[in-house]
Amino acid sequence: MDWLSRLLELVPVRGRLDLRCFYGAPWRIEQGPGAPGEIPYHAVLGGSAVLEDPAGGRPRRLTAGDILLLPRNPRHVLHDGGGGPPMPAEARVRLNVTFSENAGTGDRLDMLCGHFMLSPPHDRLVSDHLPPQLVVRAADHSAATAPPGAGAQLAGLVSLLRIESAIESLGSRAMLNALSTAMFALTLRLASEADTAPTGLLALAGHPRLAPALTALFQNPGHPWSLPELARLCHMSRATFARHFQESLGRSAAELLTDIRMTLAANLLRHGTTAVGAVADAAGYQSEAAFQRAFKQHMGVTPAQWRRSAPAADGEL
Repeated sequence: MDWLSRLLELVPVRGRLDLRCFYGAPWRIEQGPGAPGEIPYHAVLGGSAVLEDPAGGRPRRLTAGDILLLPRNPRHVLHDGGGGPPMPAEARVRLNVTFSENAGTGDRLDMLCGHFMLSPPHDRLVSDHLPPQLVVRAADHSAATAPPGAGAQLAGLVSLLRIESAIESLGSRAMLNALSTAMFALTLRLASEADTAPTGLLALAGHPRLAPALTALFQNPGHPWSLPELARLCHMSRATFARHFQESLGRSAAELLTDIRMTLAANLLRHGTTAVGAVADAAGYQSEAAFQRAFKQHMGVTPAQWRRSAPAADGEL
């Protein structure tokens, strides 16, 4: 199994389309932060939008074809860039999606707004290892004429979202959410294939020499991986591997391995009756006591406390 499929198996993601916005300038959207475990997304279908950097950096202009993910779930602002007071928007609730429109007469924006839901605290394996802002661009041409690849696939998927959000057909809500969920995986795939991948897991995946280590950690987290062993997989010296891994991810291989192991262990404890000792073994710990200490440090509760709280946590989803 490839690393992204394994990640999404460990941290299931559900997408939801919230709004389709039709705005004429001047307009302004203020959103977030959402509920714990949410990642907002915006897909620009037509027109353009300016994103104010939640961290205080330079604004970023998004144009048709751009898809924005905000993995840290911040309060964020999008606007037309003109600086004028926004026209009031009105919501038009339809059977499967809400349309938000204003009476602005300037350049028109057509944009899908939604969010991805990840089960806390598993979401940390995603949000902590992705950049604060992730923007990818679907193919500039239609899916039929674009060169084969993730960009064309994403263009086709967004086209389906556009069509499905405009009709009121049986099962449209389920379709919209399923397409949103697929968009998450396809967005990460496209970002990892970029010439200059952003920092985090995507940078590791896009690094031709580090990718084998990323795959190995996700495929077999219970293995007692050592730094020399991972370096050999990547045909690097130990020091070179450690430096490149830290520069790409912002964390060490050991820290990523611990995050993967704790996510795996939490899933086994939550969804089964597996003994704690067996969970410890699956997560790569030689003793139950060592696993208990690591789990408490990482999750803030003991394995037994986590297992007892699981039904309530599942019910909240």
